[in-house]
Amino acid sequence: MSLTAVIENGKVVETTSQTSTKKAASSSGMDKDAFLQLLVAQMKYQDPLEPTSNTEYISQYATFSQVEQIQNMAATMELSRASSMVGKLVEIRTMTNTGDYKSVQGSVEYVTYENGKAYVSVDGALYSADDVVAIIDETYQTAFDLAVAFVTALGKLPKVENLTIADRESVETLQKGFNSMTAYQQSFIPEEYIKTLQKYVERMAELVKAEEDSKGDGEGEGEGSGDDTGTEGEGGGESTEAAGGVEA
Repeated sequence: MSLTAVIENGKVVETTSQTSTKKAASSSGMDKDAFLQLLVAQMKYQDPLEPTSNTEYISQYATFSQVEQIQNMAATMELSRASSMVGKLVEIRTMTNTGDYKSVQGSVEYVTYENGKAYVSVDGALYSADDVVAIIDETYQTAFDLAVAFVTALGKLPKVENLTIADRESVETLQKGFNSMTAYQQSFIPEEYIKTLQKYVERMAELVKAEEDSKGDGEGEGEGSGDDTGTEGEGGGESTEAAGGVEA
């Protein structure tokens, strides 16, 4: 997979993936080709009066072969580790093209292997697997997101003393949302916010009761007026006909 360049104002701007790739490439050590070039140069420029023995050359190459095998094993383990991240939520700490560090969170879409390094794809961008600083448990992330949403919604409500019956749906929704959480999810919400929710629920209960009592008083007054009309109707024919018409 090749990395594309981004052009802004006539200049090439490194993307996050390119910065991450360069950082990983710069940290790589000597490969086999470089070792062989050094070995050839050593043989070419050695002192002809005191040449290096073949045994020493073989020993050097054997040592390098062992190192190469260890590096290959480490690369295989790195690729295996990166592959295990596919589908998981990770946090990446990477360097931008301005030299600053930033954190990126997202699910790993796939893993690719380039120039002896493993890279993970997150939101369409490639990052070195070495930049992954944490694998986030989905249960943890869900609980965290719910807590943030709860605190945000609670902050949108008016103060408790300014609460009105118009806020009833918002308060009840928050209460139902909190009660539907597991104990683990509720543990992410600070105690002070839970106590605040309780104050909102209690205040709303008072407002609802006051409204119901007000409606009950209004209905009682209406019934009393009807009785008076009926009494007056008994004394006069016109009033009796009017009352009968309304009831019908």
